[in-house]
Amino acid sequence: MESKEQTYQCPRIVLGGTSSGAGKTTLSIGLMAALRKRGLQAQGFKVGPDYIDPTYHTAATGRISRNLDTWMMPPQVMHEVFLRGSQSADISLIEGVMGFYDGKDPLSNQGSTAEISLLLQAPVILVLDVKAMARSAAAIVKGFQELEPSVKIVGVIANRCGSANHFKLVKAAVEQMCKVPVIGYLPNDPSLKVPERHLGLIPAIERVEMEPWFDLLAEKIEATVDLDLLLALANGAPALAEPTEKLLAGPSPTSSDLSPVKLAVAKDEAFNFYYQENLELLEAYGAELCYFSPLHGEIPPMDADGLYIGGGFPEEFAERLSQWAKERQTLHGMIEAGLPTFAECGGFMYLCQSITDRAGQQHEMVGAIPYQVEMQQKLAALGYREALAERDSLLLLAGETARGHEFHYSKITEETTENHAYQVKGMRGVKKEGYAKGNLLAGYTHLHFASHPGMIKRWLDSCREYAVHRSAVNKAFH
Repeated sequence: MESKEQTYQCPRIVLGGTSSGAGKTTLSIGLMAALRKRGLQAQGFKVGPDYIDPTYHTAATGRISRNLDTWMMPPQVMHEVFLRGSQSADISLIEGVMGFYDGKDPLSNQGSTAEISLLLQAPVILVLDVKAMARSAAAIVKGFQELEPSVKIVGVIANRCGSANHFKLVKAAVEQMCKVPVIGYLPNDPSLKVPERHLGLIPAIERVEMEPWFDLLAEKIEATVDLDLLLALANGAPALAEPTEKLLAGPSPTSSDLSPVKLAVAKDEAFNFYYQENLELLEAYGAELCYFSPLHGEIPPMDADGLYIGGGFPEEFAERLSQWAKERQTLHGMIEAGLPTFAECGGFMYLCQSITDRAGQQHEMVGAIPYQVEMQQKLAALGYREALAERDSLLLLAGETARGHEFHYSKITEETTENHAYQVKGMRGVKKEGYAKGNLLAGYTHLHFASHPGMIKRWLDSCREYAVHRSAVNKAFH
């Protein structure tokens, strides 16, 4: 007898912008805050590799936001990530990336918000910046409808309206020509913009930091957006089938009989960029995650079998990080003694010898990597990366590949050439990047473990080997 396919009702909406800067992030966060204020469980998702917007989602909803990406992970894994994150949620809000149809290829939907909406059969609300236009808004919406007729655009939200009367003009034009409701608007009010730092968005670590802004957004959304209609449109999404193959379902057969691994993970205001799936995959393969804060003078527990330092903004906290000299020296010693360590972007910078901030002040860091880091005013790297291992390392054998992305304003000013970790390929060509030596692997590239799950097994196997002689290592620190 055949088993019946498991399906799930997942009320969901994609918030797709007509372009970058159309207002997707502000609107997405505002809707999440307004729905939470109503007592609903809203789950946030972000299309693409971005870490910053999901931190706002998490703070606004109280639920961990997740990335949906079809380049760094196979489509069935993306599907699994969506269903996993949507469990117990009243509605899932999927914030798009760039313009709705923008992705890897100008001739197809690959890597775009449109592709995610089609794969998840998710209704779409188009976010349109209507400043200085009225009837022309209908022409834009019409074009988005006709470029890919299989996309289900079910409504529009107008951003940067000059007044309630301006909104009425846009609404009348779009509804007449496009036959979809314009369910609300946001006024052209600078106080609604996402708070920015001089060179990038502030990562929202705690809800309390952003509470006044969330409250303001929720109040505006309640006043100008038809939330009941939004919920009705989300509830109209069809049921989704469970993927036949699962990556995150539970312990892998190869790891279920192995000893657990205690993995120290740096997490605080300076280090907080982690894909939730990376952490969950580590747990599925037998890792017990224990968190510590370098910014507050903490070091990994002495019984840790491995170390993971993710990305973030160490440059914004470089002076404070440099003050913990004894702790940095201890961490350096632990890594030198063989602690299997993976660090990416901000974590990579922290393990270098120093960070020179934008004011020209040099701050001493851990020194486990013989590189110097210097901040720049302009963006140094942005985009997807395919990393080809130059040599055997903690995660990859020479010749193996993994996928991820790069985003940073810093550059390495002094580095050796013999210990590069990867050849990374992006839109602008190929370059050598990172540092791999013995038990240490670090680089600017944020790797997504779902792109090559073998990385996890290799890393945790190294951690188990290290655990065998850890007691002897610990004696050196007492």
